Amino acid sequence: MGPDFAKLFRGNLPLAAGLTILGLLMLAALLAPLLVDQSLAQVGAVPARRPPSALYWLGTDAQGRDVLTVMALATPQTLKIGLVAGLISLTVGVTLGLIAGFMGGLIDATIRTASDVMMTIPSVAILVLVAANVRSMTVDLMAVIVAGLSWMVAARAIRAQTLSVRERGYVQVARLSGLGGLRLVFIEVLPNLLPYIAASFVIAVGQAMLATIGLEALGLGPQTELTLGMTIFWAQFYGAIIRGMWWWWGPPILALALIFIGLLLTSAGMDRVANKRLGGL
Repeated sequence: MGPDFAKLFRGNLPLAAGLTILGLLMLAALLAPLLVDQSLAQVGAVPARRPPSALYWLGTDAQGRDVLTVMALATPQTLKIGLVAGLISLTVGVTLGLIAGFMGGLIDATIRTASDVMMTIPSVAILVLVAANVRSMTVDLMAVIVAGLSWMVAARAIRAQTLSVRERGYVQVARLSGLGGLRLVFIEVLPNLLPYIAASFVIAVGQAMLATIGLEALGLGPQTELTLGMTIFWAQFYGAIIRGMWWWWGPPILALALIFIGLLLTSAGMDRVANKRLGGL
């Protein structure tokens, strides 16, 4: 039997608060590009270095772009990187973790060794090396690169949970009744791992966004696409802090802070669900 999802929000304030914050951010990210004049995000579209006013609500940057429009277009791209990278890394990690934990033997040893070796490789150095040598970095390419270096955590976590679940009574009864192979994995094992998978997805998204923001802060992000990390980079590049242009670097930092607060609260709430010792299912 799978977990009772009706209990997810019952007495779980962090999960409800986290999902509310993320939901509002996602809604704003979907609607904002439709409500702004996207031409104002082009270089030289408006007078440069203007403070917030009735005409430019968040002011303009040194490149002559409306900061509000930049934020409206950059936030969805940043969320896209995190979601795509998290989904790819989680899919790979869950698949390998299920196979390793359920099959055992040589297959388990091979997958476990591969993940251990990958975890010893300094991912930040690899990310910087790859990003620096890519001719044209895009949002999608950055998400794939980050995902390729972050699947190991999910694989190890799901493998450990699979090893525990496969020895439980209902799985043994299912085996005796003739259920086996992939049907046993998807019908009996996978549904009971959904809380762990959901928690792993939230963690994967957060890690992916941290990695991409780190790259973008170094100027190794997509040069032709707007993201929150690249907005901070350009603000730093043009000395926005020294010039007192708080309206340029403040909004993207605030947006990132809200995203990570939402992810943190959601992760804490999912941990309560996944971990029985904290009152989970």
